[in-house]
This record gives sequence, structure tokens and C-alpha cells, in this order.
Amino acid sequence: MPDLRVAVDAGGTFTDVCIYNAATQEFHVTKVPSTPSNPMQAVLDGVKRGEIELGNVELFFHGTTIATNALITRRFPKASMVTTKGFRDVIEIRDGTKDNLWDAYADVSGPYIRRRDRFEVTERVDYAGQVVTPLNEQEARELARKLKRRGTTTIAVCFINSYANVQNEQRMREILEEEIPEANVSTSSEILPEIFEHDRFNTAVANTVLGPLVSDYVKQLDNELSAGGYANDLLLLHSGGGSMTPAMAKHFPVRLAASGIAAGAIAAKHIAQQCGYQNAVGLDMGGTSTDISLIHEGELRVTKQWGVEYGHPIVFPSIEVLTIGAGGGSLAHIDIAGALRNGPQSAGAEPGPACYERGGVEPTNTDANLALNRLGASLAGGALVLSRAKAEQSIAERIGHPLSLNTAEAAQAILKVANANMADAVRLVSIRRGLDPRDFALIAFGGAGALHGADVAKELGIPAVIVPPNPGVTSALGCLLVDIQHDLSMMYTAGAGSADIEDLNNQFRSLEEEAANRLRHEGVADKDVVLQRGISMRYQGQWRSLQVTMGSGANSLQDVISTFHQEHERQFSFSQHEQPVEIYQLHLRAVGKTPKPSFAPFDLVPNAKAEPQTRRDVFFDGDWYDTPIFERAALPPGFELTGPAIIEQLDSTTVVPPNTVASIDEWKNIRIRIVQTGGEA
Repeated sequence: MPDLRVAVDAGGTFTDVCIYNAATQEFHVTKVPSTPSNPMQAVLDGVKRGEIELGNVELFFHGTTIATNALITRRFPKASMVTTKGFRDVIEIRDGTKDNLWDAYADVSGPYIRRRDRFEVTERVDYAGQVVTPLNEQEARELARKLKRRGTTTIAVCFINSYANVQNEQRMREILEEEIPEANVSTSSEILPEIFEHDRFNTAVANTVLGPLVSDYVKQLDNELSAGGYANDLLLLHSGGGSMTPAMAKHFPVRLAASGIAAGAIAAKHIAQQCGYQNAVGLDMGGTSTDISLIHEGELRVTKQWGVEYGHPIVFPSIEVLTIGAGGGSLAHIDIAGALRNGPQSAGAEPGPACYERGGVEPTNTDANLALNRLGASLAGGALVLSRAKAEQSIAERIGHPLSLNTAEAAQAILKVANANMADAVRLVSIRRGLDPRDFALIAFGGAGALHGADVAKELGIPAVIVPPNPGVTSALGCLLVDIQHDLSMMYTAGAGSADIEDLNNQFRSLEEEAANRLRHEGVADKDVVLQRGISMRYQGQWRSLQVTMGSGANSLQDVISTFHQEHERQFSFSQHEQPVEIYQLHLRAVGKTPKPSFAPFDLVPNAKAEPQTRRDVFFDGDWYDTPIFERAALPPGFELTGPAIIEQLDSTTVVPPNTVASIDEWKNIRIRIVQTGGEA
């Protein structure tokens, strides 16, 4: 019987592979360089390097950046949009806001579909769903033929108020498919049946332009895995923290945006709970960027509206992650005012940092860590050999000489700026919400997270840092911890006090039927299906709503109103029990359970001992320290050391600075305690 579960997380610099043997409960990990020009090749390289027999694989999970990168680079197939007459410019007008209100010269980037490719037809549905003007089928058919002559096969249909009545949108779709049989058509009512036309239109447009790209990638990868002997569905991680099969990814490709980012947040939550922390910050520092997630009271924050670029919302539930341009490949440079900056530009995988000797000449965080001897002479188990001389040359020429610093001082300055950038980002997700970082633990992972975690914690006053057993492939581990999941919604406006509970239940049952059909299509057994109802409510007169969970019992409506008051008090510090409450929207989370890895703690070894494999001089706080270098695999649970120390392994390097104490816990995590003035934290 197949007993392997494999997760592959494709990042900007490296592609990580995590292999779990369900029979022996053993983990194996490996890394390969990413291949931006052909992302699938890195996945196959990872399978080969991990010596994975695909015929022995029970489940294959994949977190991918293909949708995110496509939205960033805007490398889309030719696409068009068909909309109601008079609403051609909704996705260009947007909501009128700007990312920086005070910058009069900064413009929001343009829509994903240009104005010349957006077309209008005569039709109109009112707010209540009544067809005021039927679709002009002659116009619609002439437009379809025009699109065919233009060679357009990727089309979004976005009609005003179609969330309330899908009739005209569906008919437009039928006409397009009759005239262009090979057309890939998305309708806004299918993708997001919700009010607010800009949100709905833009989500549908993003879904449309990603369709052919994602569909081709997923189909090719699925075929390659099947040819190798894998017998089940490829499971693709989506932004909401669940997974989906290729069949669903074809219909909802936009859900794959931020795929790998969600995996890291899920893994951070698991590690925090494993170590007994209800509050934790996930610091996932890779080669290109750092993703910061927040676990508060045991739960990840979820946002309903997000986007890869400001002004282009994607309205699907997504794990809330703040991404900044701070990674191992982030470029250090001196700005026009003579100040040292770090990122957001990155050397990426090609050409990479100067020490890679692939043509990169500008200094990066990786070069700075190497110049300070915090990094060894190679990465990824010898897959990349690093040149310290090139790193030092780059730092000296571009940072040291202009700032009159020696090479070590310049490298330290580079890292201090990077750490300050990450600390500021943590403050945004914590202090801005009234949460004190000192009440949290820091989960440091990603290829570079363990290099910087202790210094970032010091900057924030965070007392404890946790480095998981395989920090460089922790996001891949997160893929193994997810279920198949779909999030459905529909508009439902009514006063909560006078709502018809039977009608409400009927609407939920229609969502549940659709969800059950999707999960059956993905091969999920009925016994593994979990459905969770949610309802968005607001006080009468409010514009924004608040989502709370809802049961299905006789008193469910009264219970959910009470829950709404409590949650409103918790999130906004006030509630108005005397104010009427409105129902705004219905939600359903449909989960298909998948097998999870089984983790067992190790026995702590009393008075555990370990010897360093070597020593080298490492630069900390303005001075060189004779520092022991440990091989992580040789450190037994229960072992404790006082910094400075360096702990090396295949996928990452952990820096234990002076004035810290590190220990190996029963899960083989490294726990670093920051020593504050007057004693230990």
C-alpha cells in the first residue's frame, strides 16, 4: 500500500520537498534550486533528488507561486471582458482610494484587462434581481463573433447585479461558448456571487486571466506525476489554508495566488501549539521575501479581501500574511540621500547573491551573513558552493567604501537594516492591533529565518524564539497539514430579529449541496466531509459586516445574534445590544478531511552532551568571537548551550547570538531564550 506523503513548496529561490513515511513516521527533507522559467522542472527535480518512488506516494501536496508570479509580472494570455453597458470602467475607477494618500504622483497599476479589450452589451438586472432589460442577444452574438475574429478565447463576463440574478450572465456565457467552442469563460456570479461590483468584477477578471496559465501548469504536472506512477489527485494548496484538486483549480485558479504563503502560516500555527504557545508570530524568511503571520489565541487571522497588488482585490477568504521584500537575496544599496537601504529588490535565484558566482555583483543579506562567517561555505547540502571572497568584494565596493566602513562593519550594517525592516513589519501586525509582541513567541523558519530570528526577537523584546527541526522546508510541512477545503458564499439581506429561520436554513442547504457535490467530484467520502456555517451581520446603518459561526439548531439565530454582539465587543471594543442587527451574507466552509502526519515527542536526554564539529571566528556586535559550529542532527533532545554558537543543517543555519541560551526540546525544535538585562526572559 502507498505509505508516503509528499509536499513540495516552490519558492522564489529554492523549491522545498518534505517526505513523510506514514508507516515509520519518519520525515525526510530536501531542497533544489527553483527554476523560474519553468516552475514544474523544480518540482520534478525535487522528486528526483528526494529519490521518491511515485508509485509509493499516497498523497502529493503542492504549494505553488505560479499564480502569484503571473499577477505580479502580468504575463497573461490575451483576455477580454464583457460587461453591462455603462460599466466598462468599473475595474479602472475602482473604489477611488490610493495606497499612499499623500503621494500625488503615485498611480495605482492598471487593470488586468486593458480598456481596449473590455466590451459592453445591453442588459440590466436591478438590485432585487428583477430583469429590467433582457440581454440583447443580437448584440451578444455579434460581440462573440468579433472576439472570435480577434482570436480571444479567455473571457470574463461581469454584469451588474448578477449576484442577485444570474440569468443574463449565464445566457451571455452560452452564446460565447456557442460561437467560440474553445473559449474559457468565467462569470462573476459563478466566481463570487456577492455585492460590490468592483470586488466581484476584479476577482472574476483575475480568475479569468489566470485560467489558461494555471490549468496548463496543473495539467502538465498532474500528467508527469501520473506517468511516474502516482495514482491519486494532485492536491494544490490555496490561499484560504486548504487544498484543492486540479479539477477545482481549473475553475478557481485565482485561489492559488498566495498558495505557498499560506502553507508557512499553517506550519507556524502547528509548531506554536506543539510548543504550548497560544500567541505566536510566524517569521518565514526565504530567498526573496519575508512572510509574517500572526497566531492569536490559537487561531490564524483570516481576511476576506486581499490582493497581490493594491487596488486589485481578490475577495476569497485568505490567511492574513504580511509580505515584505526582505530575504536572503534582498539587495543592499545606498539611496540618493546616502542612507543604507535593504530590499525590496532581490537578486532572486538568477543571478542570485554575489557569493553564488552566477553574475550577481550587488551585496545581499546572504553575502553579509557569509562575510560575517555566520554562514558556512555551501548551501542545500552542497548543492550551492559559496564564495566568501566575492561576498566581501561586493560589500566592500558598494557599501563599505562609500560609508567608510570596513567589510565586517558594512556587513553588520546590512543585516541590522534587514532586521529593522522585519521588526517593523511585526509591529504592524501586532502593535497596530493592540497586541504586545512581548506576549508572543517568534517562530523563525524559511531558508534564512533562523539566521535572523534571534536578532529580530531582540529588536522587539520577544522573549522566545522557536526554530523548527527543518526550518528551510517548514512551508512544505504546512502543506501536509491541510485538508481539501472550499469556501462558498451568497448574499442574504434581512433583519436578524425577523428573519425566516426556515428560509435561512434552505439557503444554507443549497450551499451545502453545492459543496458536497464539489467534494464528491474530488473523491472525498461523505464521512470525511465537515461543513461549517458562517453568517455576516452588522448593526443597522453600518456598512461593513462581521462574520461569525452559526449552528443549525432551533435556537441558532438567537445564538448567533448573541455571538455577534460578543465578537463585535471583542474586535471593536463596543457593542450595541439595543441596536437592530441585520443579516448581510451567508458563508459555508466545506472541508474534506485528509490523512495527517502523526507526531510523537522524543525523550529528553538528562545532562545531554554534544561536541561542536568545528569552530570559526564569527562577527557579533562589533567584534569577532571564537564560535562553536554544531551539526544539528548531532544535538540530542535536552541539550542546552549558551551563545554564541552556529547550528548548521541541510536546509538552514541557526544563529545563536551572545546573550542567548538555546536548547533542543522534545520535538527537536531549537528554543532560543533571549537574556535581558537583569536575568533571563
